[in-house]
Amino acid sequence: MNRSMRREIFAALCMATFAARAAEGPIQDNSFLVEEAYNQEDGVVQHINTFQRFRDSGDWIYTFTQEWPVGGLRHQLSYTIPVVRLADSPDGHSGIGDVALNYRYQLVGDGEAKLAIAPRFTLIVPSGNETQGRGAGATGYQAEIPVSLVLSPTIVAHSNAGYTWTPRAKGAGGDRADLKAWNVGQSVVWLASRRVNFMLEAIYTRGEEVTGAGATGIVKSAYVSPGVRWSYDFDSGLQIVPGIAFPIGVGPSRHEKSVFLYLSFEHPFKK
Repeated sequence: MNRSMRREIFAALCMATFAARAAEGPIQDNSFLVEEAYNQEDGVVQHINTFQRFRDSGDWIYTFTQEWPVGGLRHQLSYTIPVVRLADSPDGHSGIGDVALNYRYQLVGDGEAKLAIAPRFTLIVPSGNETQGRGAGATGYQAEIPVSLVLSPTIVAHSNAGYTWTPRAKGAGGDRADLKAWNVGQSVVWLASRRVNFMLEAIYTRGEEVTGAGATGIVKSAYVSPGVRWSYDFDSGLQIVPGIAFPIGVGPSRHEKSVFLYLSFEHPFKK
């Protein structure tokens, strides 16, 4: 697998955000690369758009995520649809990647608590074309545990640990092998004001790629990402949150730089 394909898989794992609160509240739920442990409040839906472009290769990935509460705060369903453009794809075109179907359970706390924990399970549907580097060619399963902790009235920390298993993944050459990956993430957010937040996120993944029939190789990625988000609140209950970050590759990803754009629309869907 070439460097561009490694980037795409890393971005797809890390860029889908799964958190939300009330549309008229603070913007603590709008993280970029590190997932927060706040489920969607009852009666509120969130639509999340992200776009990341790598400087050197010109590769990019766009994702759309929609989150819905199910019978209240405790349960949440969401899906993420990625669209990918890789310079090294044989066809040279953009296309849909592997779609993620997510369920998350609010195990501890909520957006008002000092500590919140919300485990997530994701089914990764093989909708992307693996011969073009846009998918794994097999169904994947991911478990993630996000933990959010309020350190002070203006500082919040978020921690992630996750594992992904893709049995009989298919490489670009047609070979199949079982793939495993784990990821960790940590962020610190400064609540500069109710409507403006600054954040520093760090993420690391260690996974595998198909190198032959039943054979795999190790793939590692690490990024540090400073960013900022802000909000526009409307009397109707609509909240719009734009954001921008600059992921910088470190360690196995050194010399890689990109820009990350975020745009969320959150609003009530019932009275």
